Amino acid sequence: MTEKVLDKESWPQEAEAAINDIRKHVKSASISPSLLSNNQRIFINLTTLENSEYCIEMSGNGFRVVGRKYDDTSLSSIENMNYETPYALLNNISQKYRESFGGELMNKLLDLAARNSEG
Repeated sequence: MTEKVLDKESWPQEAEAAINDIRKHVKSASISPSLLSNNQRIFINLTTLENSEYCIEMSGNGFRVVGRKYDDTSLSSIENMNYETPYALLNNISQKYRESFGGELMNKLLDLAARNSEG
């Protein structure tokens, strides 16, 4: 995957969109106020439903864990792989994410099936 270059103002918008997509399935997620973003990447502080804290780097290469607490980038890039989507990353680090996301999907399918059987 090639490095996606956005201007510095676009990264926060992209990060907020990703955060909004996962918000229901994590305890909290927000753009790091102390780690500087640039036109190459931005950092997201995330707490899973298990109360595990992570610092996530979002770049043109995708999403990857760079720290095991907020505003921490101490993990090497060799240790942690890039994920194309925040869903793939969360699926790997959070069992409760899988349960929450799967439960929401099941409810939507059951609702859809119920509407189809009424019509």
